Amino acid sequence: MNRTLESFAIVALLSVSLTSATRARDHGVVGQAFPIIEPDLLATMEAKLQHLQATGGIDRMNTEFARRAEARVRRPKPVDGITAATETREWAYDPTIFIEHDVQDQKGNYIARRGQAVNPLDFTVVRQALIFVNGDSAAEMAWATSQYSDLKAKIILVNGSPIEEMTARKRRFYFDQEGRLTGKLGIRHTPAIAVQDGRVMKLSEIKLKGNS
Repeated sequence: MNRTLESFAIVALLSVSLTSATRARDHGVVGQAFPIIEPDLLATMEAKLQHLQATGGIDRMNTEFARRAEARVRRPKPVDGITAATETREWAYDPTIFIEHDVQDQKGNYIARRGQAVNPLDFTVVRQALIFVNGDSAAEMAWATSQYSDLKAKIILVNGSPIEEMTARKRRFYFDQEGRLTGKLGIRHTPAIAVQDGRVMKLSEIKLKGNS
């Protein structure tokens, strides 16, 4: 019985297919027709690479890449929006954060609970002052280097070349990459000083003589 039903179903499907095919009509070509071209992408890329290799293009690209990378290291992108201080400003930055999710160690012990307030300054001491300056300002660099030694502070540039300054002054300098520190601390002008004061960071923007 099952084989009979299967045979009947197959015949019915073939009948429908043949009927649909006989009803189909050729409507001709509407508009201009174009051949479908599918170039081999890998072959195209390989051909371009071979051309670059043969003409020395790859070596030129590598040289230019190395030059740009070195330039970025020597002179990072300046921090946007930082200008010379025209007045003295003081404020405090509280680094306290509130935990959004429970934090556990590998053994399942809770390090911090959701909603708990955590202040990093409760666990660490910032022994050196953080001095933010425009490395291209002779006045700011002279002020910072005369006031603060390597042991007393970290001088952080928001513009200029820390490598050139290290070579010329024989001391260490840093750079505020992408303005991460100045943005977090709320610094808008230089020179600026950040020092730990208990559970907060005390900040000051200093107006130097001649700035107006």
